[in-house]
Amino acid sequence: MEQDQTYHYHVMGRAITLIDAQADHTLSLDELAGQMNMSAAHFQRLFSQWAGVSPKRYQQYLTLGHAKRLLADRFTTLDTAENVGLSGTGRLHDLFLRWEAMSPGEFARAGDGLTIRWGWFDSPFGPALVMGTDKGICGIAFSSEAGPDEAMRDLTARWPAGTFAEDPDRLRLWVENAFAMRGETKLHLIGAPFQLKVWEALMRVPSGHVTTYSEIARSIGNPKAVRAVGTAVGRNPVSFLIPCHRALRKSGGLGGYHWGLPVKRAILAWESAREDVM
Repeated sequence: MEQDQTYHYHVMGRAITLIDAQADHTLSLDELAGQMNMSAAHFQRLFSQWAGVSPKRYQQYLTLGHAKRLLADRFTTLDTAENVGLSGTGRLHDLFLRWEAMSPGEFARAGDGLTIRWGWFDSPFGPALVMGTDKGICGIAFSSEAGPDEAMRDLTARWPAGTFAEDPDRLRLWVENAFAMRGETKLHLIGAPFQLKVWEALMRVPSGHVTTYSEIARSIGNPKAVRAVGTAVGRNPVSFLIPCHRALRKSGGLGGYHWGLPVKRAILAWESAREDVM
């Protein structure tokens, strides 16, 4: 994994803030670069390394209407999701994600007897706190909006009886595979049975596509449970790999995102850019 991913995201985060502030005006390359105190060439190079497309094109993916366009053009019906857009080795859905769910009894013990290792890693979306058991990654939090203390508090509170040990080396291969979109990444899903159903449905949504909370509820056989589905989506502990960012409101609104809406918008735009250049 490149060591400057987090730096790139911080630069892009500042650019996104500028773009948002000028929602009715497309900023030129020179305008954006000048606001970052960079040369146009240097900014273009950094931006393209991160987003895969030019700043001008990327702005199209950050407009408020992008979510509605995704619903119109790339809405995924989950019972056919396996047949939609799964070719192409760069897509997140093509990761060989092997996952195992904790039993209801194990979940009820709130992590008692579990050793959960953790470490901080660079990611395409800023610093990421990653936690995992011997079976796989069980938590990913992004701290660019929430801050590192809140990210740690949030994840550790999910398994209050667990034993936590800083040990990034034990997680490094899984993490590098996950963010580089290659190889095998193992997940250990720790949640209630209803949550596990929702998270499994999310994993059937291909990269660059979206679904709705109501579609998830329908796909798990409980079409009236839209509010409960929204809660389960928000409680997803493994951000990005269990793609809760791909769940939108039926109206085309982004809905919520546990680690901050700017991160959700950045991930959706980042995935859309890669989908379009493949």
